[in-house]
Amino acid sequence: MKKKLLAGIAVLLLAFLYYYIELPAINIHESGFWFFLVAVIGIIVVVYAIRKRLYGTIQLKQSKGIKAGVILMLGIIAVYAVGSLLSSPIINAKKYQNLVTPEERDFTEDIQEISFNQIPLLDKDSAVLLGNRKMGSMVDMVSQFEVSDLYSQINYQGQPYRVTPLVYANAIKWLTNQKDGIPAYIRIDMATQNTELVKLEDGIKYSESELLNRNIYRHLRFRYPTYMFDQLSFEINDDGVPYWICPVKKFNIGLFGGQTIGKVVLCNAITGETEEYKIKDCPQWVDRAYPADLLIDLYNYHGTLKNGFFNSVLGQKGCLKTTDGYNYLALEDDVWVYTGITSVSGDRSNVGFILMNQRTMETRYYSCAGAEEYSAMESAEGQVQNLKYTAAFPLLLNISNEPTYFMALKDGAGLVKKYAMVNIQKYQNVINEIIGDFATYEENNSNSRYPFLRYFSTYEGHSWASGHANFGDGNNQESSSEAINAWAGLILYGQATGNKELTSLGMYLYATEVSSVNCYWFDTDGDILDEQYTEGKGENAKYSQASMVWGGKYTYAAWWTDEPLQIQGINILPMTPASFYA
Repeated sequence: MKKKLLAGIAVLLLAFLYYYIELPAINIHESGFWFFLVAVIGIIVVVYAIRKRLYGTIQLKQSKGIKAGVILMLGIIAVYAVGSLLSSPIINAKKYQNLVTPEERDFTEDIQEISFNQIPLLDKDSAVLLGNRKMGSMVDMVSQFEVSDLYSQINYQGQPYRVTPLVYANAIKWLTNQKDGIPAYIRIDMATQNTELVKLEDGIKYSESELLNRNIYRHLRFRYPTYMFDQLSFEINDDGVPYWICPVKKFNIGLFGGQTIGKVVLCNAITGETEEYKIKDCPQWVDRAYPADLLIDLYNYHGTLKNGFFNSVLGQKGCLKTTDGYNYLALEDDVWVYTGITSVSGDRSNVGFILMNQRTMETRYYSCAGAEEYSAMESAEGQVQNLKYTAAFPLLLNISNEPTYFMALKDGAGLVKKYAMVNIQKYQNVINEIIGDFATYEENNSNSRYPFLRYFSTYEGHSWASGHANFGDGNNQESSSEAINAWAGLILYGQATGNKELTSLGMYLYATEVSSVNCYWFDTDGDILDEQYTEGKGENAKYSQASMVWGGKYTYAAWWTDEPLQIQGINILPMTPASFYA
C-alpha cells in the first residue's frame, strides 16, 4: 500500500512539474493539453513498469497494464491526428476563406494627409536603440534592470507611442528586487522620438521576467486554467497605468482550426488584478488584441483559398497573398496592421494593400496597383548606394492624396541618416516610361510618345548610340555591352511582372544583338575585319576586335582615351550573367 502511495505521489509530482513549467491550458482545443495527457500517461506507464519490475522486452510485451497504457497513448495521438486533419484547410477551405471579410474602401477618404512633424518615424529597431540609451543614463537602475525588447506600438492620448517594461537583469537581481517589483517602464513618442523613463509609485509585480508565481504567464494560467492565450502585449491605459493585454484564442473550425480571438483579459501589471471582456466589448484604449502575425495568416487564408485548397497549391488561379513584411498605422484611435497584397507567383508588384484593426479584426482592402514594398526599399537604397544605407520597412502615408511609402535609411550601426518617399503607383509607371523610351515595340502607335525601337536597327541587327548620324561615317556604336544588358533587363522585368510580350521582345533583342556583336565587334568567325586591321605592323598595332563600329568603318579606340584596358572594357562591362557571350 505504501509503495502504491509513493508511486502515486511521484506521478502527481512529475505531472505538476510538467504543468508548472509548460503551462498547458486544460482545454481540448489546446495542442499542449493533448501532449500533457500523453506525457502523464507515459509517466504512469514508466512508474508502473518500475514498480512491477518489468525490465525485459518480453515482460513489457506481456504486461496488460503496459499494453493498456500504450494503447491509450496511441489512441490519444490518433484522435489528435484525426482532429488536426478535420480542422485543416484541406477539408475546410471555404470556412477558412470566410474567417475575414475585407471591405473595399477608398484610400483618400480613410487616410488623411498629415503634417511631416506628425509622421511616426520610429520603427522598433530604432526604439530599441533609444530605449537602451535612456536606460544607460539611469545610474540608479542600470545595474539592476534591463529593457525588455517588446516595444508595443500603441495610441496614447491621441499620439503613436512605443512602450516597453523593464526586466530584471538576472536571477540574482530578481531575488534582491522582486519585493518592490520593477520600478518603471519606457515610453517613446514615435513622431518626436522623445524618450521617457516613467517611474511608478508602486512597482510592476507581474511580468515576463518574474521567475515564480508572479510570472505573468503562470499568473494567468492559475487564474484561467482553461483559457488558451495568444501573444501578450504590454500597454498603458489613458492614465499611464501599465497593463498586460492577454488575448484568448477561439477556434472556429473543428478542434484546432480557424483561430481568431474570442475575448481578452486585461491584467494590471502592478496589482495582478484581471478583467475579461468579449472582443466586441474591449475598451477603446486597448490597441492590440489580435497579434499582427495572426491577422496576416487570416488574410492569407482569404486570399489563397478562394478557389479551394488544391487550387492554392497547384493551379493557384486568382490566388493573392500578403507581401513579406508589415508595418503599423495609427488610424481612428486604433492601431492597424498594414501590408501589401500581391499574386502568389512572386512578382515584384502589388495589386493593392490592406489595413487590419488589431482590436476588432476589421479588414479594409484598397485597390492600388504599384510597387511592392521591397522594390520600393531597393529603389530608395539605390539613390544612396554609394553610402550603403539600408531601408527600413516602409510606412504608408497619404501624400497629396496618393498612397506613398515613407521609409528610414540607416547606416551600418542602425542609425537613421535619411528618409525616403516612393509613390506606390507611379513607381511602376516610371519603369514603364523608361522601357517605352528605348523599347516601344508597336509601330505607328498613336498613343505612344516614343518612336519604334528608338536605338535598335532591325536592318543592321544591333543598336546605334547616336540617332542623328551627323558624322561623315554615319552612326556609331561604342559600348555594345550596355545594349545587351538593357535587353537582359527587359527579359527579367517582363518575367517579374508576368508580361510575356515584353519578355519575348527582350529575348529577340538580346539574341539578335549578341549575334551582331559577335559578328561585327568580336569577328568570331574571322570574316569581317580586314587583314590590314588585324595584321597591321609598325604604327598600326595588331587588333583582334573592333571597339567602335560605324556605318562606314570600324576602329579600335574610345571617345576619351587610347588606353587598351578601357577600350576593351567598354564592350564588356558591366559583367553580369548576361555577359557569357563575351
